[in-house]
Amino acid sequence: MTNQVKQYFENTHTLLYSFLVSLPLFFLYEVLILISQPSGDAIVRISVDVWIKSLFTSLGVSAISFSLLIVAIIGLFILYKERERLKTLKFVYFPTLLLESTIYAIVVAFISQSLVSFMLNMAASDPIATLTTTQKLALSLGAGLYEELFFRVILVTVLILVFTKVFGKKWAAVTAAVVLSALLFSAVHYIGSMGDAFTLGSFLYRFLFGLILNGIYVWRGFGVAAWTHAIYDIMVIAFLS
Repeated sequence: MTNQVKQYFENTHTLLYSFLVSLPLFFLYEVLILISQPSGDAIVRISVDVWIKSLFTSLGVSAISFSLLIVAIIGLFILYKERERLKTLKFVYFPTLLLESTIYAIVVAFISQSLVSFMLNMAASDPIATLTTTQKLALSLGAGLYEELFFRVILVTVLILVFTKVFGKKWAAVTAAVVLSALLFSAVHYIGSMGDAFTLGSFLYRFLFGLILNGIYVWRGFGVAAWTHAIYDIMVIAFLS
């Protein structure tokens, strides 16, 4: 049993499993955005997604088509790179990964909500009440995908490389990268037309949330971090909105 658990953690902390388990987030997000906002007027999207699609649009290409092309290219690269592991792919791992992410989401909710409420005696979450349930569900899935992709995969990885050169020690670089990324993750929620009004409680809550997600990313990889984020946001919709 111990060997099976060890094998599960080792196998699923790979590019292959992270890509495959997070792929449904991309398609579900795009489909739900189209279903909930069929007219295309003033479409509400995750801020990181808006940044990426705005870049594509400025280059004169279809944002959706180019996004699909990028996903396809990345997928083919990962499948080729992990072709040996692909031969021993275990589909039973995927529901287990979702269950693992759900457990982390519950723990994250308890820790972040309890700590902020205890320290500041206030609620930590502030759901967007003006959106429909379908829009909220779409944004929850999109947040899990795009925010984890940007703040964990890209930002944490780049910061670790930079801070490794600055500090010369891996543990110090990882610590600094995790903390700075969590601060930026929290701060970005107050930018743009859909940004929240700044409060110390909400900032601290999101900082703690980002800190925990950074730890999950470093320990378990992108796929688990993305689903943990998405499932947590869905829990907020179900119980707090």
